[in-house]
Formats: sequence, structure tokens, C-alpha cells
Amino acid sequence: MSDTAPDLRSGHILVVDDDSRVRQMLVRYFEDEGYRVTAVPDGVGLRRVLAGRDVDLILLDVVLPGQDGYALAREVRAHSDLPIIMLTGRDDVTDRVVGLEIGADDYIAKPFHLREVLARVRSVLRRRRPAAAPVAAETPPAEVYRFDGWLLDIGRRELTNAAGGHVELTTGEFDMLVTFVRHPGRVMTRDMLMELTRGRNWDAFDRTIDAQIARLRKKIEEVPAEPRLIKSVRGVGYVFAGRTEP
Repeated sequence: MSDTAPDLRSGHILVVDDDSRVRQMLVRYFEDEGYRVTAVPDGVGLRRVLAGRDVDLILLDVVLPGQDGYALAREVRAHSDLPIIMLTGRDDVTDRVVGLEIGADDYIAKPFHLREVLARVRSVLRRRRPAAAPVAAETPPAEVYRFDGWLLDIGRRELTNAAGGHVELTTGEFDMLVTFVRHPGRVMTRDMLMELTRGRNWDAFDRTIDAQIARLRKKIEEVPAEPRLIKSVRGVGYVFAGRTEP
């Protein structure tokens, strides 16, 4: 998988869908938009592609022969923060929550408009892309924060623990943490968190935000069930209680 950020118009997209018509449609559309596209029908094909080629984003159908999309997303997420957008024929809140709990970056219900899929892909890749280095004469201070032994480098999109180890976060988890450290001590509603992390209007179901935060807590809290950094505010939302130092 690629260590460098993809150009928004030249990234490599892996489509995993057992419907040949959907695969052909997505391949044709994204290639016309300048992307490289590989399409496979199942988990066997997904593993083969990931083992041999750099991939920048996966469009992953939920209903697949053999292992379903959720099982494959868990498998990918176990060893990679590669962006995943789930595709499904069921526009159900529970399905969205399951996808986010697994670590998917976005969720699109079928039937979909191709322009919407393109916009979602570009949005995820844009949020994943590190900021471009400006010319030396205009170099601003790096946006780096310390909190409770952690080091968050926003420009490099890196989170480092007290021992110096790099902690992998998905695009959604990283954006959520950035939002919190930029607003320490401020109570954030779920609507505010969705707007600041997604940058667009999206159904802010309470459970989708809760699922994202639960995953983030597992990675940065000593005791996720008793969080000290990301605290719940009953009936309102969440607040970042860590002491941040730019």
C-alpha cells in the first residue's frame, strides 16, 4: 500500500463488488476521471491486489460471496489504515454504524449517483492527503500538538505515543482527534463534530459519531471504558479534557 499521498485525480482505486455491471460502470467512470482502477468480485481478488500493488482507496461492497464486506473491512483494518468506502444496497442506520465501528471512512447506499461516489472518493483522499509543503519563504509554523504524552503532527498526519511509537488512525479517527485537540475544553455536539470532520452535511445519527469516538478511545485512552481525554457530556455530546500544548 502506498506511503505517499495520492493526487486526487490519479490515485489507484480498488473496486470490490460481485456485480459485474457495477464493476464495469465504476471502472469506466473513474478511469474517465483520470484514476487507475482495479476491479475484483470477492475477497480473494482483494487480497491478491493488495499483496502486489499500491492502492489508495477501496470501494467495498457489503454483500459478497464468501466473506462479506464487513469481514473484509475488518481484515484490511487490522493491519492498514487504507481508506475504505462501503457500498451497500441497504440504507439502514445499523449498517452505517457497523461500517464505522469496523473503521470504514464513508458509506454509500445503492443505487447511487456516480458523481456522488466521485465526490465521496475525492473527499476521503483530500482529508487523507498531508498538506503540501509551501515555499521556504512562506513556511508557517508546523501544526503540532502535545497532550498527555501524545504527539499529534497534523501536517504529517501522524500520531505518536509517549514511547515514540506511531499509532495508525483511519482518516475518520484522525480528523476526529484533530477536531478535539483544536478545541480543548469546548463541549462539542454530534452535529458540530460531523460538520467539522466531514466538511459537508451528512446524516448525523448519534450512533455513527459514538461509534467513531469509541474506536478512537480504544487507541488513545489507557482505560477506554473510563476515558480521561474524550469525555461524554450527557445529553449534549463530548469534550476533550486533555491538556494540549501547541
